[in-house]
Amino acid sequence: MKLGVNIDHIATLREARKINEPDPLMALNILKEAGADQVTIHLREDRRHINDFDANRIIESSFLPVNMECSINEEIIEIICKLKPHRATLVPEKREEVTTEGGLDILKNEKRVKNAIEKLKSNDIEVSLFIDPDFKQIKKANNLKVDMIELHTGKYSNLFLALNSNINHTPNQIYKDLDRKILKKELELEIKLLRDAAILAKDLGIEVAAGHGLNYQNIKNILEIKEISELNIGHSIIANSIFIGLKEAVKNMKDIILKYY
Repeated sequence: MKLGVNIDHIATLREARKINEPDPLMALNILKEAGADQVTIHLREDRRHINDFDANRIIESSFLPVNMECSINEEIIEIICKLKPHRATLVPEKREEVTTEGGLDILKNEKRVKNAIEKLKSNDIEVSLFIDPDFKQIKKANNLKVDMIELHTGKYSNLFLALNSNINHTPNQIYKDLDRKILKKELELEIKLLRDAAILAKDLGIEVAAGHGLNYQNIKNILEIKEISELNIGHSIIANSIFIGLKEAVKNMKDIILKYY
C-alpha cells in the first residue's frame, strides 16, 4: 500500500508567524528518504497554508509524485492545469471550515465536477474524487471515468477516537452522549461500509485510496481492507514530527503499513 504524506501543516506553522519558515519544500527529500510514495498538498481558495509559490516549487522539485487536492472552483482548476501535478484530487471546500468536512457530493455538483475532470484530463492530469463511502457516489464516479476515488475516513476516525481516548469527555464532541456499546457498534458498521465501498469501486475498475483523520493508532482496520491501495495522511505525521523529527514520523507510519498490509 502506498503512503501519501500531506505536508500542508508545515505551511500552517509558517503562516502562524507569516514568515518564511518552516518551508514545506524542505520536506521533499526527507519524505523520499523515509519511504513515502507521494507528496500531497491542498491549494485552498483562501491559501490558508499552501500557496501558489509553494505549489509551483514543490511540483518542480519533488522526487515523488505530487497529489494536489483542490476545489472544483474554475479559477483553481485553471491554476492546477498550469501547475500540472501528477494527480488532482477534487474535494469539497468551505471557507469557514477548519479542515475538509465530508466528501464531495458529485451527484449534487455533477456538471461542475464533470467540467473539472474534463479540463484536468485534457491537460494530462490524473483525477481522483474525495467522496464518502456511498454507493451512489461511487457509481457516479465510475460514470465520470475518474482514475481513482479517495474514501473519506473522517467518520471512522472520529468514532475510533471517541471509543479509544478521553476526547469524548470534552465539550462539543459529536459522540459525547453515546455509550461505549453504541460507539463500538457504530465503528463496526463504518468499517464495513468502507470495506463494501472499496470492494464496489475495485469491482468497477476504480483505484481506491483513503484518507482523513487517519493516524498511527487507527490505520490497522483500514489496512485490512485490501482493495484500498493508498493512504493519504498529514496531520498525525506532522504532529509527531515535532517530537521525533519528520523522517522518523514518516518511517514509523510506513513501517506500520508494511507490517499489516
